[in-house]
Amino acid sequence: MPGFEVFGEEEKKEIMEVLDTGVLFRYEFPEQRRGVYKVRTFEENFAGYCGAKHAQAVTSGTAALKVALTALGVGPGDEVITQCFTFVATWEAIFDVGAVPVFAEVDETLNMDPADLEKKITSRTKCIIPVHMLGAQARIREIKVIGDRHNIPVLEDTAQAAGGTLDGKGLGTFGACGTFSFDAVKTMTTGEGGMIITDSEKLWRDMSEYHDHGHDHVPNPGTRGGEGRSFIGFNFRMMELQGAIGLAQLAKLDTMISSQKKNKAALREAIAQIPGVTFRTILDEKGDTATFIAFFLPDGGKAKAVNAVLAENGAGAIAFGANTWHFYPKWEHLLAGSTLAKSGWPFNGPDGKRRVVYDKEALPVSAALMDRLLVYQGPVKLSEQRLAQITAAVKKAAQI
Repeated sequence: MPGFEVFGEEEKKEIMEVLDTGVLFRYEFPEQRRGVYKVRTFEENFAGYCGAKHAQAVTSGTAALKVALTALGVGPGDEVITQCFTFVATWEAIFDVGAVPVFAEVDETLNMDPADLEKKITSRTKCIIPVHMLGAQARIREIKVIGDRHNIPVLEDTAQAAGGTLDGKGLGTFGACGTFSFDAVKTMTTGEGGMIITDSEKLWRDMSEYHDHGHDHVPNPGTRGGEGRSFIGFNFRMMELQGAIGLAQLAKLDTMISSQKKNKAALREAIAQIPGVTFRTILDEKGDTATFIAFFLPDGGKAKAVNAVLAENGAGAIAFGANTWHFYPKWEHLLAGSTLAKSGWPFNGPDGKRRVVYDKEALPVSAALMDRLLVYQGPVKLSEQRLAQITAAVKKAAQI
């Protein structure tokens, strides 16, 4: 990752077709655009690629989560369970629809632990958001069974796992909806952008209308100005330039994943030399997108010592236990209830009383896992020189 490593003539061609029409807006201007509808075509192609019936393009993966949660009817007074190892956008979107995020432990898949999920369900739980974190599968089948048993919809956050599968079925297609991110560091990228897939025509139609100020998109004599609106919405529309890049990147996705798998295998061979190392549990190696390679050392002290040697030799790994964007105890603004709202919302309710408090020590199982976890990104392109540098660094680290 990411997809900008393979930007080329294909992206330029798609972009120029948009610029030649002069139409950057995804709707209207039929005569001027001469049949060029990049966002609509991107949606159709992406849905087909994933094995879903419908897709809705939006401005970001964060917007995708908010639009999907809104279409699922989640709002104030509700709780949404997600996992403690994810990007902040997952729980930001939950807060932004007025709901309260509840965090579950992760297991050695680095994704939601179904057993802990079930413990966190209450009468207020209205959605479950497992995350296919670092490009590999959550225990989505078990999670879906739990959701179905409690009549709670599952929304898959597939931001980091576009192109991933489990037993041949596309990630994002197990739950009611699946959301994706195409930001600047994703395997396929449009710079910014996101997508939601679903098999439900009603959910798709509600998302389509909500993301465009509630417009019903029904053809009428008044064109855009004459559309009706059944409910209020907002603006999360993807523009044609993003759709154009997405089309070119989607056509390259399988090739990019194949390259990442090759490079991940080479990195794994090197890392396996470290005494006591174990690797993240991958439920289906064939369906892994190989965007990252994650490995554990026997304890936190060993992980820090190994990574210090790696860093000294130009090959430091990501220590997600210390990373401030992706792990619960490091989200200082969440723990402190920091907000720009004078009322204290979303941490305080309309009455001014605190509606939620988060304990830094609440998820000890995940903390123990993260303390001994190290991760490398899986690049689309890995030069022989860079692989040799990492391999040499790992050999030195293996000697401590």
